[in-house]
Amino acid sequence: METVTARQAKNSFGDTLIKALQEPVEITKNGKPIAVLMSVENYRVTEELKLRALKQMVEQSDLELRSGDFADGAEFMRKMIQSVG
Repeated sequence: METVTARQAKNSFGDTLIKALQEPVEITKNGKPIAVLMSVENYRVTEELKLRALKQMVEQSDLELRSGDFADGAEFMRKMIQSVG
């Protein structure tokens, strides 16, 4: 992923748009990432993948709940932290 400063993106917006059609472009301000510019197609694919993942998690949770395999809040948080870390 290419990185440009906010000033570069502003001054060369057309070029930045063309780059974003090929791959996401990270935009930084004061050396920190603040945004990503991407094509509409990449955005839609990303959103669809997120929605599918969320649906799978809901379906899995429903199966666990129906089978009686569920945890209290503290245990749930431990499992969530373990799955992320």
